[in-house]
Amino acid sequence: MKTFVGQAARILSVATMLGGLVLFPVTKGWAQPKAAETRQQIVGLWKLVSSVNTAKDGTVTKGISFGPNPAGRIVFTSSGHYVTVNTNPNLPKFASGNRAQGTAEENKAVVKGSIAGFGTYSVSADGKILTMKQEGGTWALRNGVEEKRSFALSGDDLKYTTAATVGGTSELLYKRVK
Repeated sequence: MKTFVGQAARILSVATMLGGLVLFPVTKGWAQPKAAETRQQIVGLWKLVSSVNTAKDGTVTKGISFGPNPAGRIVFTSSGHYVTVNTNPNLPKFASGNRAQGTAEENKAVVKGSIAGFGTYSVSADGKILTMKQEGGTWALRNGVEEKRSFALSGDDLKYTTAATVGGTSELLYKRVK
């Protein structure tokens, strides 16, 4: 008799769980509050504080493009748009005073030490993937391309990883500007 009662209880438990799934299915919509919450938290102005590149051979270099104390900003709007500019604060001042007449060395330093872009963004349902689609920018290979970047928000810190324009991957850390 104990076996029959135990078996009946297990069957009833499974039936209750299945009934609950039918009556209250877990839908993709339940994940949307996380995306909406993360998207709301990302809105605003962020200052670049660190850029770390990992080359394809595993070599890790801090500040490969923007120097040890990078200067950069990224803005995320509530309507799903972004604009970003990251630079090395030690970019050369062109001797000619004319940006169209820089020397080969000056031009190379500016290209290597700066990047800018603008476009649209979205946040995945789980709040862990930032998708950015560049409409225009200084690195034209990204124009029209939808890039998925793993990212995390923690208080006033925003960190994401991207395919680096200098090869490998880059992890960028931003602090919220208040």
